Amino acid sequence: MLYTILLAVILFLYGIIIGSFLNVCIYRIPRKENIVTTRSHCMSCGYQLKWYDLIPLFSWLALRGRCRKCKAGISVQYPIVEAANGVLYVIVFLCCGVSVETLLYCLMASALLALSVIDFRTFEIPLGFNVFIAVLGLVRILTDLPDWKEYAIGFFAVSVPLYIIYIVTKGRGIGGGDIKLMAVSGLVLGWECNVLAFLMGCIIGSVIHVLRMRLTKAEHVLAMGPYLSIGIYICALWGTRMISWYVSLYS
Repeated sequence: MLYTILLAVILFLYGIIIGSFLNVCIYRIPRKENIVTTRSHCMSCGYQLKWYDLIPLFSWLALRGRCRKCKAGISVQYPIVEAANGVLYVIVFLCCGVSVETLLYCLMASALLALSVIDFRTFEIPLGFNVFIAVLGLVRILTDLPDWKEYAIGFFAVSVPLYIIYIVTKGRGIGGGDIKLMAVSGLVLGWECNVLAFLMGCIIGSVIHVLRMRLTKAEHVLAMGPYLSIGIYICALWGTRMISWYVSLYS
């Protein structure tokens, strides 16, 4: 138990560090800014942040969410994304233990988290995130070669029907980024879990967006990326068990 707790804490700390980098990606990628060479700075006064201003989660808390120099407010998004990424990593670890799947699913969770925030804001999923998940999918296939067909079918099982919808509706029914996301997630999950992930994403998105429209007067246009990402994350960890449980009801 102590060993598990220690690993979970280490993974959480590693997760919030990666979460700090995700914040950089979330802010800069839609603006076409460099995510590596440009130094972090205050968005209000331009103050270049010192190393002690960049400690994930803790610096924001220590500064009480304000710039050290000009005292301008720092978005609460920063600690939320950092903490969320750490929590997602811990959940993956508790479900999968020390394994290749833990590494792959943690990295995928980070990509899903970042693309979800960007898509929620801009209604666009940057191609780089889908390419990154595709690479994880290829690694997943290499670790499970006997079942490679499951992953190959997964690439097409959801994306092809969505692409047909895209053509018929001339892009109004579904976004191109969503199609690519479901294609590459199929390489990671396999076709059965990927279909379930898509269905779950649609259901979750429908419920949450209807509530948002009623409570916050949100637009009718729906950014599907965040909801598809939720479905993908859930099915990566519990999809196989959910499908087995459902099949057992009829056997």
